[in-house]
Amino acid sequence: MIRPVLFVAAIALAACTAGQETKQETTVASNAVAAPTPDDVTIRITQEQDGQTVNVAVNQRFAIELVGVPTAGYVWAPAQVPAFIARSGEATGNTTRDQSQPGFTGGNHWEVTMFSATAAGTGEIVMEQRRPWETNEPASQTFRVTIHAQ
Repeated sequence: MIRPVLFVAAIALAACTAGQETKQETTVASNAVAAPTPDDVTIRITQEQDGQTVNVAVNQRFAIELVGVPTAGYVWAPAQVPAFIARSGEATGNTTRDQSQPGFTGGNHWEVTMFSATAAGTGEIVMEQRRPWETNEPASQTFRVTIHAQ
């Protein structure tokens, strides 16, 4: 008789724990902060567009918004940029409001790299996340987007 009661108690405890995890994830999501991309940037390319093609106009400023872990040394940087694309700035910022609180350390951060097309063309921008001092190590993550400028 004790075993069935323990079994039911274990299932009830597991159900409570799962519910708590869901609530915590919701709290984190509602605590999110948008990428610190300037207002004059008209096209915002996100992680979900990895491997896709994005159309831009010549002289149009666009941004690649990726989440990195610069507090652990992992930063996003362009590894390949077509000749008709010029870098036009960068910005970093918190991904949650909690990171602005006194004493908060570490965590993920937005890393936004801005570009503009200086001429018409099609080519791939490759962003790599790595520790800059680990020159012989492969990138920990790679992001690719094909830019079609007209």
